[in-house]
Amino acid sequence: MLQRWHVKYQEERSILLAGISNQEHTRHASARHAGSAARQKTAHLSQSLPVLGVEDIPEQTGTPVITFNHVTKIYAAQPNKPALDDVSLQIYAGEFVFLVGHSGSGKTTMIRSLIREIKPTKGSIIIADEDLGTMRNWRVPYLRRNIGCVFQDFKLLPNKTVFENVAFALEVIGKSKHVIKTQVPEVLRLVGLQEKLRKMPDQLSGGEQQRVSIARAIVNRPPLLICDEPTGNLDPQTSRGIMDLLERINRTGTTVLVATHDREMVDNMRRRVIALDRGHLTRDQDRGVYGFNV
Repeated sequence: MLQRWHVKYQEERSILLAGISNQEHTRHASARHAGSAARQKTAHLSQSLPVLGVEDIPEQTGTPVITFNHVTKIYAAQPNKPALDDVSLQIYAGEFVFLVGHSGSGKTTMIRSLIREIKPTKGSIIIADEDLGTMRNWRVPYLRRNIGCVFQDFKLLPNKTVFENVAFALEVIGKSKHVIKTQVPEVLRLVGLQEKLRKMPDQLSGGEQQRVSIARAIVNRPPLLICDEPTGNLDPQTSRGIMDLLERINRTGTTVLVATHDREMVDNMRRRVIALDRGHLTRDQDRGVYGFNV
């Protein structure tokens, strides 16, 4: 089922990108014939992920990618304080969702559950029709190949170049040298780092390091991207650039889940918001706002 999920996503992604490209071609034909310098400068991005208006964002397909069915998680160290308490929700293919809540609300537990680092104490978690609670351990790596993960602290390999950091994600799953040589430069162009592929992590800014982390997470073209505080260590302007990039990735059909404390970002973007408080699901709101006092 996981393999079929990945294949189906790739087919739908190709169709979506083809449709977007045709739409952009019609809309901007005169500008391309004029050969404006601005469009030439951004051609490498617009060819892969064209900038769209709000009305062009593809709607969710109606197919649940993630289902939490009365999920409770209790850690042995705190048996009377469930980290998640009877949480039920669904996230659909193609959605962009913010996960918000104070420290200790259950966000990290939810993310760890999604990548099967931990199992629920009660209830079930379904990804692409696979029950993570009953999934055999040998299948977990296949699950994780279909989920890209981005973290606050980048988690880059300090002794490897930008290219090597991104390539490593393909090497560990046995991709050929040809695939690596093709897909790594492609994804580095997408995140705007095509000129930095030979740089070491310590030669990059914080925003550039996070872009490498995102490139590594999506180089295998996963249907689902999970980001845990992706802008937590970045200044506001750099954070905006990272969120713009995540929106562009979402426009290809990738489902994006972002756990964040960034009130301004959530309020400005007005996407679906799932709020947790001490393990309880307290709000699930389309075009929502952060909604917590800070």
